[in-house]
Amino acid sequence: MALALTIFPVDFLWSATMPAHAPQGDAAQHAIAQRYFIQDAWHWPPLIAHSLLPPDGLNIAFADGIPLLALLLKAGAAILPAGFHGIGLWHALVFMAQPMAAIWCLKGAGEQRWLPSLAIGLMALSMPAFLNRYGHAALMGHFTLFLALGLYLRLVREQRLSLWGWAGSILLATLLVHPYLAAMMLALLGAVPLTLLLRGDPAWRGALAGMALVLVALGGFMVALGYLGAQGDGGYGHFALNLFSPIWPHLSGILPGLVTTEIDATGHGGWEGYNWLGAGLILALILAFALGPRQGFSMIKRHAGLALVLGGLSLLALSFQIGAGDQIILDLGDAPGFLQQFRASGRFFWPVGVALMMGASLLLVRLTQRRLGVALLGLLALLQFLDAAPIRAAMAAWAAQRAEWRVDAPALRPVLRGASRLVLLPSWPCVPPGDPAREHALQLEILSLASETALPANTMYVARWRVRPGCEDAANLAAPPMAGEVRLALPSAAAALRMASLGQGLQCRELGEILACQAPR
Repeated sequence: MALALTIFPVDFLWSATMPAHAPQGDAAQHAIAQRYFIQDAWHWPPLIAHSLLPPDGLNIAFADGIPLLALLLKAGAAILPAGFHGIGLWHALVFMAQPMAAIWCLKGAGEQRWLPSLAIGLMALSMPAFLNRYGHAALMGHFTLFLALGLYLRLVREQRLSLWGWAGSILLATLLVHPYLAAMMLALLGAVPLTLLLRGDPAWRGALAGMALVLVALGGFMVALGYLGAQGDGGYGHFALNLFSPIWPHLSGILPGLVTTEIDATGHGGWEGYNWLGAGLILALILAFALGPRQGFSMIKRHAGLALVLGGLSLLALSFQIGAGDQIILDLGDAPGFLQQFRASGRFFWPVGVALMMGASLLLVRLTQRRLGVALLGLLALLQFLDAAPIRAAMAAWAAQRAEWRVDAPALRPVLRGASRLVLLPSWPCVPPGDPAREHALQLEILSLASETALPANTMYVARWRVRPGCEDAANLAAPPMAGEVRLALPSAAAALRMASLGQGLQCRELGEILACQAPR
């Protein structure tokens, strides 16, 4: 909590109802989705925000609105400020959950001492792949991976129905954080029966039955909450793991300036594939196998099922076009269709990093000279913390930025507040190719203003959808306006709106570069 308060300003953690500055990027999308959802009445299915993309509404999971937190905030909406959202708050919550989950995972391996616990907590808080996800709040939920590994460690030791019940419950909660994290947790739980089978332990049958129950519960949950049938843009492998990524010290505080950019061979940027393990963890792995090679290989053999699953996740992260440095060294052609759902495949290395951290830590604290191992782990955790300093600095700078509104927010707020419905033109699928990034940014700013009162809006940026949205701007322009409807046109659609408004009795005026046309109430 202290670290979160050091990094994040209070007004970032506790969102203002009418912020003086414009939200930016993915964080704006997430905040808009949460605001609309929290202000909506309860419905079934429970994750739909009906004022976004009416009449069907928007499942906020498809806009990365962190349904797990949004449901809690909606339940307590009566005591929250109007227009509140929890995207900033989530950043603080994951900072607290990350070390607690790591310590719980360590205890699952039988390590109860407080010094190793403190060290593992500090190292978990300093994992670069975790810290570098700022701006995409849901994907900072790496604590779920430590919970998954902790469940694995307990379930390979004993088979209890109650433990599988907890596994299923935590998996369903993880799905409400982000589907990618749920897929990773499912893979780690699947390692339980595989490890027991490879050990020749007959308990693998019970574990397989437990896994089957979890899968049935997950499938039913996904159907009930509207997850099934969703699709994205495809492009598996565009944002893949590079073979050099785990040892590529971008944003390293211990090796500053050694490399200045992320490593990428796909031409799509290396951010999604960013998986620098950190100087402390890499040194921990080297020392652990140097000081106890027999124990290291024995650990791999004892957890062979987990090792196979982690190897499979690594291959999935590398994708079908394997990059080393700035070159593709192996191209396996097009991936099967079902893999297209995982466009950001580089994320699947995250559980591998978590397992490497836990394995190296356990090997060190179990050395023959146990005090030496604990002391080494403590020093390496401090090294890892220092190595992550540049990422924390970048995160603090991002959270402190106060971008000016590009739209005339003071003039637009009263217009939107008095309207019955917003038609934003162009809608998201209709943005012309000239300068789409700028128009998308303007759209998000207008939708941010509309979300303050959950004004019904015709468009929204979503990551996934059931039916790919088409361009319906011509139909929207031709339709007679509802009483109190406001139509806002960005520069690319201003001329079309002005022409359409002539015969519809709309009153138009320019608000900065936005054309606002409104039907009398």
